Amino acid sequence: MEQRKHWWNGKWGRLARRDVFLRVDADRWHVEQRAGGAEGISRFYEYGSADEAEDTVRALLDGPDTWRELSPRPPGGWPLPNS
Repeated sequence: MEQRKHWWNGKWGRLARRDVFLRVDADRWHVEQRAGGAEGISRFYEYGSADEAEDTVRALLDGPDTWRELSPRPPGGWPLPNS
């Protein structure tokens, strides 16, 4: 499964942090809505097209939070400095 996008609501702490992930696996698109950071609770949605998944992402990002798009980690991780 490849992570395509990641959004964060810009808030720290287990009670306030929220994340939304867009991932693809072959021809299936997955959206994860997570509350509470890495140890939090997630809801998952699965779609047959990117358009359907992106519609869900737009709906999840709608509201008072200031969402920030984070860059996904490239395959193999981030390169080390001077390598």
